[in-house]
Amino acid sequence: MSSPAHPNILFIITDQLRADCIAALGNSKIKTPNIDRLVREGTTFDRCYTPSPVCCPARNSLTSGLPPHITGCVDNVDCSEKKPSFIEGLVGNGYQTHGIGKMHFSPGLGDWGFSSRDISEELPEENDRDDYRDFLDDQGYDHVIDPHGLRSESYYLPQPSQVPEKLHHSHWVADGSIDFLEKRDPSKPFLLWSSFIKPHPPFESPNPWGRLYRMHEMDEPLLAEGGEEHWTFWNKVQNRYKYVDDVASNSNLARSIKAAYYGTISFVDYNIGRILDALGSEIDNTLIVFTSDHGELLGDFGCYGKRSMLDPSARVPMIARLPGSFPNKHRCDTPTTLLDLFPTFMSLAGSPDERPSDEGISLMEAMNDSNKGRIVFSQFSQNNLGLYMAANRKWKYIYSAADDKEWLFDLANDPYEIVNRKDDPSCLSQLQALKDACIQRFKTDGYFKPLDGDDWKHFPPTSPPVPNSDDGQLFQDPDALEKQIKALGIYARSNGFTKDKRYGLLDRLFDASRQPSEAITD
Repeated sequence: MSSPAHPNILFIITDQLRADCIAALGNSKIKTPNIDRLVREGTTFDRCYTPSPVCCPARNSLTSGLPPHITGCVDNVDCSEKKPSFIEGLVGNGYQTHGIGKMHFSPGLGDWGFSSRDISEELPEENDRDDYRDFLDDQGYDHVIDPHGLRSESYYLPQPSQVPEKLHHSHWVADGSIDFLEKRDPSKPFLLWSSFIKPHPPFESPNPWGRLYRMHEMDEPLLAEGGEEHWTFWNKVQNRYKYVDDVASNSNLARSIKAAYYGTISFVDYNIGRILDALGSEIDNTLIVFTSDHGELLGDFGCYGKRSMLDPSARVPMIARLPGSFPNKHRCDTPTTLLDLFPTFMSLAGSPDERPSDEGISLMEAMNDSNKGRIVFSQFSQNNLGLYMAANRKWKYIYSAADDKEWLFDLANDPYEIVNRKDDPSCLSQLQALKDACIQRFKTDGYFKPLDGDDWKHFPPTSPPVPNSDDGQLFQDPDALEKQIKALGIYARSNGFTKDKRYGLLDRLFDASRQPSEAITD
């Protein structure tokens, strides 16, 4: 077999994985031997941030190399226009491209250039193609209508998988990846995008992985004094509609959730090892990138979910392995972003000048000392609900339009973001520099929705949900469940939840900003 002129690419992405959940990077409570191997044999980018701390906009940005305010995808809704993808660029450079697992691209925008794809999403419509669910049907598990775990009220409750280990989605992603590696065209370099749904909630694992960690072994969430001062409007919304208003203060439940979360990660790690083994002799001719689309608050500061610019939500793992390009056992603290993946892939594929945005640089460039002063950005939503971030190596600035409030964190001396330094006179220059960079970036691109001249636009206050109320709770039951309950006759609910009624408060909030409520999938 002749080696291709350019390296193969194995792109492994998880969903909702915190950057601090890798053993080799300092977490002594979790077992991740295969990701640890990538840390030993490659370069870790310690300050990598998502361009948006929620699925669709993060994935649209990493695929197109463009920030959310340019793609138009700032929350989990349909994008109005598909942008060119690095997948299409790699096809143009002679690559065979295959994707498997959760992509969560904006619905209706196609496959973004994959030569082939095994499709699997969390909440497909009944008529949508889903190869994983078809696989379960073929295995005699067509009765399982929640193969990724029970959602709605059970969304954050630890639960066992309804399928055995070899039929679990994480195992299926590895099986499909291995199948592609065995059958691919050896005359071409390849892009294999292996995308795991986990550790996105629900936190369910097959036996025995679901009992790998126990509650008493877990640390409690970080509940700093005055932690509610870190909450934005979006933290309050998420805590309400995910039924977790008071969960973090319940030590036993919070630690049980963390144990279940860790179990899903270790099972993903096991399946990553299976893919790495399948590379065989091609491993040193393959760029391997491991990352996630965003993190998970996991009870820190009393919050769960993402949609936050605090590090547990906005910072993601980023590890790259390719001998000769990324030194082994190397740690780089230059700020990076998922926008850097497009130029990284295209540069190694022979098109170093192909980059859709000046905000993205290759990961190889990020290791140069000349980029130590780099600032990276993140955005979620817009208008009256906009949430924005700018960060360099030592400082992070956050602004929430719904709260009309700023935060400044000294990451060098306060890595857990305990103290808001926005009112500290000695930190004024750092705050102003990051704020100005964020605003100037939008002005340069002609994106004026958040701006009023050289400052943020101030919107009328937006009321958050009432804690522990029944308004705004999220129901994501599959259509099949509604039909099954209706078939119970006298036992059926008289006020069944349907797609146009299940969101309550969320409908009104999103209608005020952008009318995306029909596409909320979390």
